[in-house]
Amino acid sequence: MSFSTVKLKDVVQLAYGKSLPERDRKPGDVPVYGSGGVGGTHNQALVEGPGIILGRKGTIGSVYYEKRDFFPIDTVYYVKPLEDTTDLRYLYYLLKSLPLKSLNTDAAVPGLNRDIAYDVKIALADPAVQQEVVRVLEKYDDLIENNRRRIQLLEESARLLYKEWFVHLRFPGHEHVKIKDGVPEGWEPRFFSEVIEVNPKTVVEKSKEITYVPMSSLSESDMTVNEADFELREKHTSVKFKKNDVLLARITPCLENGKTAFVYFLGDEEVACGSTEFIVMRAKDVSPPFVYCLCRSYPLRQKAIKSMIGSSGRQRVQASCFDDFPVPLPPSYLLEQFDEVADRLFGQIAKLMKLNQKLSQARDILLPRLMSGELVV
Repeated sequence: MSFSTVKLKDVVQLAYGKSLPERDRKPGDVPVYGSGGVGGTHNQALVEGPGIILGRKGTIGSVYYEKRDFFPIDTVYYVKPLEDTTDLRYLYYLLKSLPLKSLNTDAAVPGLNRDIAYDVKIALADPAVQQEVVRVLEKYDDLIENNRRRIQLLEESARLLYKEWFVHLRFPGHEHVKIKDGVPEGWEPRFFSEVIEVNPKTVVEKSKEITYVPMSSLSESDMTVNEADFELREKHTSVKFKKNDVLLARITPCLENGKTAFVYFLGDEEVACGSTEFIVMRAKDVSPPFVYCLCRSYPLRQKAIKSMIGSSGRQRVQASCFDDFPVPLPPSYLLEQFDEVADRLFGQIAKLMKLNQKLSQARDILLPRLMSGELVV
């Protein structure tokens, strides 16, 4: 295999993104990238796709590949190849293989200095080898992406069923049920806080090291948290959760985009702590899938958004806003019918998530060996 040792500055230009505060964004379908990934949309692109985005501030060294035109904000670099012979997808994998996260130059806010990054030495393969490396790694990414699309379809099926039965009230047998004040006959008038526990108090030994999950790990496309972002911490926040809890974003645009995660990754008794940027929802009188679908529903998200207080740019949902949110409780037979379908859908989702985790681990084991030439393709 033909490899040459060069510096990163010999291969790419790292261009600065542009500031785009939420107040200046217009409705559109152009993804807006920060160091934590897609953080909203806009009606105009700054960079023509496909392209690579590299975290500069905050989540430094994060690497994203975007096929569409996109808008990188000022917490990231976007990558420009210096040579036409360098495959863009290969550059993406190359950047992912580099220890850029260890190059933090700012103690207060993590930062990736461009000059320091440029000085990193890399093993650059010739064009023919680049194509072979991409061919191998893309097989894993294509499988992962295919599973993500299946997860989205399964998740959407559960939400549409919830919406049809419990929002539009077109549940089985609804033709024979009278509606009074928006509540079907036989349903019990209840409030959110009566059937779902908000930010439950979970006791953890102060000296015990537990998993920490940052807000950036929540992904609306995967409906789960990104385990690659987990950290172990001895100091705990008051936001603690366990398996089958639901995490609801407290901030915009995450809340507007329905950014809500179902917690699959923890054992039954294990507890994790997380960012105060999300609210923990724990099922009491309804099932966890019901809680998830309710939290993703438009009426609840609108209620949450209207409760936000704080200075511009730092507004947060108030957990107390859910106290008086009405959740009429359907008869047990109807909840059981919903759970039977939802449990099957969520079970398939859990299996696909576990498969994607294994695929990602296998790809990440191959990645450095392929990029260094240790493994021949």
